[in-house]
Amino acid sequence: MSEQIKRLLDSEVKKRDSKDEINYDKPDPILVAREKKDEFISLICALFAYGNAKAIVKFLKSLDFSLLDLNEEEIKRALKKRYYRFQNSDDVSQLFITVKRLKCSFSIEEIFYEGYKKEHLIIDGLREVISKIYKINPYRSKGYEFLIGKIPKAKPLSPYKRWNMYIRWMVRCDNIDFGLWKRVSKSDLIIPLDTHTFKVSKKLGLINRKTYDYKAAVLLTQKLKEFDKNDPVKYDFALYRLGQEGVVSN
Repeated sequence: MSEQIKRLLDSEVKKRDSKDEINYDKPDPILVAREKKDEFISLICALFAYGNAKAIVKFLKSLDFSLLDLNEEEIKRALKKRYYRFQNSDDVSQLFITVKRLKCSFSIEEIFYEGYKKEHLIIDGLREVISKIYKINPYRSKGYEFLIGKIPKAKPLSPYKRWNMYIRWMVRCDNIDFGLWKRVSKSDLIIPLDTHTFKVSKKLGLINRKTYDYKAAVLLTQKLKEFDKNDPVKYDFALYRLGQEGVVSN
């Protein structure tokens, strides 16, 4: 059974590894991120990547990312009427301000690497980045903290889907992902598990865990390492499309 699933997924990966796979008929937040190919803009794209895919892309396309080069008061004025789902205009402008502060002083890859290099664990790198984000901007609100997420504990509960998706974009390099980071191994990546991919993976028998959480993401990644130990997360986009297009009913 595993060999049959591997053949299916390998076939899907090959078929999906095309720039034509990302377009406005098949919207995905990476569509906007790929246009910019910038680790700071990509972070904004990833953090807003929740909800309906068309709505996500529409919102991201409406944003003026050149605001990251303006001063903070100009950012606030420009975004004073901009909102997205759980985020009001203050939340949106404060995210831009946070990313601007990062951009002025740090490389996100460098921050991530400080945590990651210890044991080559993605969660350690992620903890470093989220901690830095909360240190450089004291602003807090429910909407803002939803975007950023909690600083990961030793045993996280959240699968950190949007963050793992961002790291996938930054590390992998093919016709989908655009690999800007060079010091993180793709063999260490954790699959960006969302409820959609979780259900498809259960349907295929890749995991049998009932709870959609960080442990489920790790277990699925470990299973996919049986198919490709050097690049297990290459199957993420294929799994997503299999469910989205109804090839595998979830």
